[in-house]
Amino acid sequence: MPDVLIHGDTVRSPELRHEVPLAVPDPFLYVERDGRRILVVASLEVPRLEELEAGLELRSPEHFGYDDLLAEGRDRDEALVETYVRACRELGVADAVVPAAFPLELADALRAAGIPVSADRKHFEHRRRAKNEAELAGIRRAQAAATAGIARVAELLRAADEDSGGALLLDGEPLTSELLRAEAEAVVAAHGAVPEDLIVSHGPQTSVGHELGSGQLRAGEPIVLDFFPRDRESGCFGDMTRTFCVGEVPEELRRYHELCREALHRALAAIRPGVPGAELHRLVCDLFHEHGFPTQLSKRPGETLADGFFHSLGHGVGLEVHEEPSLGRNGTELVAGDVVAVEPGLYRSGFGGCRLEDTVLVTEDGHENLTDHPYDLEIR
Repeated sequence: MPDVLIHGDTVRSPELRHEVPLAVPDPFLYVERDGRRILVVASLEVPRLEELEAGLELRSPEHFGYDDLLAEGRDRDEALVETYVRACRELGVADAVVPAAFPLELADALRAAGIPVSADRKHFEHRRRAKNEAELAGIRRAQAAATAGIARVAELLRAADEDSGGALLLDGEPLTSELLRAEAEAVVAAHGAVPEDLIVSHGPQTSVGHELGSGQLRAGEPIVLDFFPRDRESGCFGDMTRTFCVGEVPEELRRYHELCREALHRALAAIRPGVPGAELHRLVCDLFHEHGFPTQLSKRPGETLADGFFHSLGHGVGLEVHEEPSLGRNGTELVAGDVVAVEPGLYRSGFGGCRLEDTVLVTEDGHENLTDHPYDLEIR
């Protein structure tokens, strides 16, 4: 087995957060060699890291001559790079794999010192596929926060009134995407999660997948809520989407919603270890083909779809909101412990769209749905 090196902080590096389940905001070096797991990390972080009892060996930069390098006049960053090189030499690192985002400056310094490093994205994706207990608990909390946020928006939509032109009002004031997003953000935060770019789009905006949404809502138009908050404790994400309509539902939107519910049902029923993500994607595309909608599998090579089902069926969820495995055209086989978001959608430019999304855990004999919110389209 090759040695493993990871450098970064655990707030922004999912590879490092998987190994060190604690929010450490400053970069440090992780070394894995011959069964040992060593951190070269500032002493101020040592007490918290010791409390983890995670089998980590802790070394400060001073152990590898950091003070001497500063005394020579090296600046802090240069001294740290040399400290990490010295640490790798002393620990016997001879040939290491690193994440794709490993710093080029450090990689160059290691190679110049005769220590080969090579980026291996798949190696680190594989390490993180099956979620550990702490990550799964965090995903559950994040999903509960998303559910609570969407429930709050649904509550406000039920309380809305229409003016004479069909615009929605709440307590006599315009009901906007911005107001609903602020309300949802407060609820998500109260559930211990960070509300990152919650989508509250409406009308034609809903045909643009990641449009955040803006302006006053109207009766009879699609309203798409796509929430993917990050759990503060674990750094893991949740992900869910629901589509609503206040007042009379257009037949086109009702058709979209019925087909998306059927697509979600079929995909969830097929989820189990060993099933390729590409097969799940094809299953949903086949359903939409049958009803006359273009998909990624029916379009011409090079064509960019603006209508129909123009994205993949879903993606892994964990320390990144979009990670392996893919539920797209080249999706690989699912494994027990995967957490995946399943999100069929149908859209038409100028009108809007519908998307439904559940996040599920792949179990040994099927799946567990981590999402607990009804799929109802009509707000009454």
